[in-house]
Amino acid sequence: MTDLTATLLERLDEHLLPAADPVRAEAQAAYMKNHFPFLGLPAPALQKLERAALKGLPAPSEDDLRSIVLALWGRDQREFQYVACSYLVRQVAVPGAGFVPTLRTLITTKSWWDTVDALATRFTGGLVSRHPSLVAVMDEWSADENMWLVRTAILHQLHYGEATDTDRLFGYCEAQAGHRDFFVRKAIGWALRHYARTDPAAVRAFVEAHRSTLSGLSVREATKHL
Repeated sequence: MTDLTATLLERLDEHLLPAADPVRAEAQAAYMKNHFPFLGLPAPALQKLERAALKGLPAPSEDDLRSIVLALWGRDQREFQYVACSYLVRQVAVPGAGFVPTLRTLITTKSWWDTVDALATRFTGGLVSRHPSLVAVMDEWSADENMWLVRTAILHQLHYGEATDTDRLFGYCEAQAGHRDFFVRKAIGWALRHYARTDPAAVRAFVEAHRSTLSGLSVREATKHL
C-alpha cells in the first residue's frame, strides 16, 4: 500500500463512515438485489464527501492509482467502489496501457452494472482512446466468456461520437446479437441508440439488416429515438 493510498483511505473513513444511514443503506442494498452492503449515502452526498477527502492530495502515480482502486475494491460497502470508479475517471490521464490487468480485475470482481458501466463508458473508453493499441484488448473482451467484459467492450465507445470505430461497434453487436444474458443484450441496444445520435441512418440500416438475429430488447433500445 502506497503512502497516498493510506492517507486517502483514512480520509475517506473519516468523512464517509460518520455519515452512514442504516435505513437508507438497507433500501439501497435491496435495490441492488442485495449483492452488496451499503453505507446509505445518496450520490450527491457521496460526491461531496469524496471531494472533501481528496482536497489537497497530490496527483497519483500509476502505482498509487492501482493501489488505491484495489484497496477500495477490497472494502465491503459499495460506496467505496463508487469512489474508486470516480477517482479513475478523474485520473484517466495517469495510467498507461499496462493498467489493463487492474481494470480487468475491477470489471470481473464484485461485478454489477453500477460499477461496470462507469468503468466501461467513462474510464475504459478514455484509456483506449489514449492508448490505441488497446483496441486489440477490446476485441478480445468482446468475445470473452465473462459477460461483463463483453458489455465493457460494447460500451467503451459510448461517448466517442464521430470518432467511433463503427466497424468495431457494429461488429461487436453482430457477434453478440444472440447472447443469452440481459446485460449484454441491453448493452447492444444502448450502444446503438447512443451512436444513433451521431449517425441515425447507419444504426437504422444495421438494425434492419440484423433484425432477425438481434434480440427484441436490443432492437427496442436501439430504435427508441429513431
